[in-house]
Amino acid sequence: MTFCTAIKCVDGRTTQPVISFLTTRFKCDYVDLVTEPGVNRIIADNLDDTTVASIIRRVEISVEKHQSRGIAISGHADCAGNPAPADEQRSHTIAAVKYIRAHFPSVPVIGLWVDANWTVSELEID
Repeated sequence: MTFCTAIKCVDGRTTQPVISFLTTRFKCDYVDLVTEPGVNRIIADNLDDTTVASIIRRVEISVEKHQSRGIAISGHADCAGNPAPADEQRSHTIAAVKYIRAHFPSVPVIGLWVDANWTVSELEID
């Protein structure tokens, strides 16, 4: 059994598209889900230490116990938890990816955008 990790919004409309994308992208069997409303902004802004620490703890379990082979952070259209425009959400996702990379330097971390048609694309990140 192989795993990867998705840090994503609680919005159920994004779950299947993200899982489908990640099982192919990371060539894994299962996707561990770490969810919070508007999670890309929560991590990017880092204004809620308790929630960010909880996210990190949950990702640590996936990485340490399931040997997660990759981590993805996603943002999506029509997000109630982060109602920012798409460009701003993409910026939040990129900032969140960089934050998570600093905590998990040995695991690939990518950013995803889920558009209004629920199509997933990988973001370009330096």
